[in-house]
Amino acid sequence: MIESWHSTLEFELRGLERFATKAQARARVAAWIDEYNRDRKHSSIGMRSPIDYELALHAGERDERTAEA
Repeated sequence: MIESWHSTLEFELRGLERFATKAQARARVAAWIDEYNRDRKHSSIGMRSPIDYELALHAGERDERTAEA
């Protein structure tokens, strides 16, 4: 799994952009990771973003608790 993520990072960021400094590269990678985790849809979780997936999981847990009460 990490190999796929790293390959995507390499292709989408490092291969397309040049950075003048390490600090600039670190900042851009951090922004890319944030976008990847918040907004990008992932096939492994039903074409949802990780944030949407987590929210759905927690909503399901709340619904189950409410039904049990």
